[in-house]
Amino acid sequence: MAKRLSIWLALVLMSALLAIALELVHLPAALLLGPMIAAIILASSGLTSPVPPMPAMVIPRPVFGVAQAAIGAMIATTIPPETLRDIGENWPVFLFGVISVIVVSTTLGYLLAIRQVLPGATAIWGSTPGAAQAMVFMAEAHGSDMRLVAVMQYLRVGLVAAGASLVARFWVGVPDVAPEPILWFPPLEIGFLHTLGLMALGVAVSRIIRIPAGEFLVPLLVGAVAQGMGLIHPMVPPWFLVIAFALCGWMIGLRFTREILVHAWKALPRLVMSILLLMALCGALAALISWTLGVDPLTAYLATSPGGADSVAVIAASSDVDMAFVMSMQTLRFVLVLISGPIVSRWFARRLAARTAAA
Repeated sequence: MAKRLSIWLALVLMSALLAIALELVHLPAALLLGPMIAAIILASSGLTSPVPPMPAMVIPRPVFGVAQAAIGAMIATTIPPETLRDIGENWPVFLFGVISVIVVSTTLGYLLAIRQVLPGATAIWGSTPGAAQAMVFMAEAHGSDMRLVAVMQYLRVGLVAAGASLVARFWVGVPDVAPEPILWFPPLEIGFLHTLGLMALGVAVSRIIRIPAGEFLVPLLVGAVAQGMGLIHPMVPPWFLVIAFALCGWMIGLRFTREILVHAWKALPRLVMSILLLMALCGALAALISWTLGVDPLTAYLATSPGGADSVAVIAASSDVDMAFVMSMQTLRFVLVLISGPIVSRWFARRLAARTAAA
């Protein structure tokens, strides 16, 4: 018991140090990546393996569900209320841009699966340009390997964020602006009760109806709609998110094994090349939108950027771009991915299975 407690304490301490280090270099999703990396290190070392009579170190599924609900409520607060109005005014442009990015990314995922870089639907979920946390949760709920999906999603988030920052600074000449300091312990307001209510709703509905990733999806969708209608104003304090992100990071990281790490390492060069190709194709799409519709280049590039919406929002907010255009396209793509992701992944999984059987 004392040994297991010491391992948990080491996990907490290592997670905190890594999260702080990643925050200092402004890496996206640092609060989740730090705990995930710490858990991967301990899991691959064998320290978290079951030792009779002690069970393996795991995060209980109900606790993971509550953490997902908190993150779903948080993402709901980032969807601007004016998104629907902006999309309605320019729906052909948004639909073309969003569908083009989804088609390109899904095709690349299919090619990764054919080349056996990642297995089946896991490659599709890993390539899908939605919020990384959402894609990991959805992949796990639909039977894919959340570990490999997490590797590809967060690798893409890092590369896309770096690429967008470089484009903003050197190509268009926009100066880099440091993010505002985070108030970790703000005064609690009624919005926090709204958040807790959304979380309770998500957990309850997912238990009754058994919606895949319902703990995450229900607070996100209900929260976004209710906030857009002015019914609620959810607030998620940073300290609360730290706990939620840490639990999710540990849930993912503790499932890693040495075999999975070796597989991910061997696949890394091809994963990086596929992400860079996706970024290049989205850049070409941005150039097309800019040329044909008169949208300024940086606005078009950030709007079609394949993922890392939170990082894109920071860059857009500190740049001379059409913020509403950027975030509306990013939001619409996220919603369409949530709707189409399970259908697309199942369809490609069937095609891959038929292809394998024919071979």
